[in-house]
Amino acid sequence: MMQPTARSSHLTKLVILALLGTISLILFFLNFPLPFLPPYLKIDFSEVPALMAALIFSPMAGVIVEGIKNVLYLVVSGAADPIGVLSNFVAGVIFIVPAAVLYHRSKGVKSVVSGLVTGTIIMAVAMSVLNYYVFLPAYAWFIGAPEMAATTAKWVAVTGGILPFNMLKGLIVGILFIPVFMKMKTWIEKKRMDLAS
Repeated sequence: MMQPTARSSHLTKLVILALLGTISLILFFLNFPLPFLPPYLKIDFSEVPALMAALIFSPMAGVIVEGIKNVLYLVVSGAADPIGVLSNFVAGVIFIVPAAVLYHRSKGVKSVVSGLVTGTIIMAVAMSVLNYYVFLPAYAWFIGAPEMAATTAKWVAVTGGILPFNMLKGLIVGILFIPVFMKMKTWIEKKRMDLAS
């Protein structure tokens, strides 16, 4: 049996990433709010395909899947909220990259768990800072609501919504992803070796 050429391997990888990006977009639409948090903060599982790509290939593959998801969402939504889309992309990247880096350094379930925990903490802290200084003021400017850029309003939004939301989202996505990963670990490793050959 002939080994796949580098070109066909590259094409296969692109097809897989495009497929995972599309699945991620679908999961992005299947979102739900948490009853004790602001309704505009919604949980979704669109990071799961990006995590899968990051573990099969590399952290950059996960970033690409996140990019595909958000670009497709911009196209579908008509660019109604570019600030929110950019925020989602940044949060997704910050979450999945630590998990992928730790997994590729020491492959196993423990490295995935520690990576997800690390990614959750980094995402929660970084997104709190970025929302306070960048995303909330930018969004206030975008919709013409300067009062949202006030220090008190930003502080309440971050501490009462964004920080706990990102901690919970990382926890919920991680709890869902770990059993999926354990079931698919052998397939992931086989696929990674096949594409590397």
